[in-house]
Amino acid sequence: MGKLHTKVNKEKQVSTITPSNQPPSFGRLVWKEIVNDKFALISFIIFSLIIIVVFVGATFVDSSTTTKVNLSLLNKAPSKKFILGTDGSGRDMLTQVFLGARNSFLIAFGVTISCGIIGILVGLSSGFFGGKVDNFIMRILDFISMLPRLMLIIVIVSLVPKYNVVTFILIMTAFGWIGDARLTRAKTLQQSSLDYVQASKTLGTNNFVIMFREVLPNITSLIIVNLTLSLAANMGLETGLTFLGFGLPFSTPSLGTLISYAAVPENMQNRPWQWLPASLLIIVMMLCINFVGQAVKRAADAKQRVI
Repeated sequence: MGKLHTKVNKEKQVSTITPSNQPPSFGRLVWKEIVNDKFALISFIIFSLIIIVVFVGATFVDSSTTTKVNLSLLNKAPSKKFILGTDGSGRDMLTQVFLGARNSFLIAFGVTISCGIIGILVGLSSGFFGGKVDNFIMRILDFISMLPRLMLIIVIVSLVPKYNVVTFILIMTAFGWIGDARLTRAKTLQQSSLDYVQASKTLGTNNFVIMFREVLPNITSLIIVNLTLSLAANMGLETGLTFLGFGLPFSTPSLGTLISYAAVPENMQNRPWQWLPASLLIIVMMLCINFVGQAVKRAADAKQRVI
């Protein structure tokens, strides 16, 4: 009878283990960090609203009419008809802000994802296989990292006769994946020395299965942190290149092309509506991404978590 009672108690203890008692997922940890950080929460709300407004507004904008020159509407000040005025070509600035913010975000997002994919593949291969493979890949990374990224992008953009958003993303990606590869390699080296990886190798598990089903999930949180912070950096890089004249063509609106209006002294002094909204928007977006990224970073490190 006593053994039966003990068995029933054990069954009750096992039955009390519910999904709520399981360790929280990384997504829940990130959300808790954002909720408990006022700056991160406000930044998340503002950034979400900006993205929604920009993408919804851009869907109602006809890009063909937006880029047309209208000599009768040159440099009009903000009014009821043109909320943000017009530029030196008679184009509505509000519609250009919608299209420009959408293009800048899509370019930064595309570059971030592309660099992340390449960096993860290269870093996983280098850190997991080690030895000659690691030495060969690291020498290539060392060589590429010595090259001036900004200058190379400018040179390539200058050599390409015609390019669009996709081409620009590929050019920026060609030299932007090095940091992602180094981070992934470092974390993969740490994981490769642990017992679960060695046990899988002993059991004869395929290397690619170990890499993508066992090692990669354990470093995903750190990769997400890095990609989140890289998004703001890539957005700033695209804006800077376009401002210097080595980004998107003038006919393709972006925040960089709008900010470049400030390069004209008369616009800088007398027509702030042509460059100030885009400047404030890029600053707000980068700050929001940075604050949210810091919360994501804390969620990935148990020592830095607020909760």
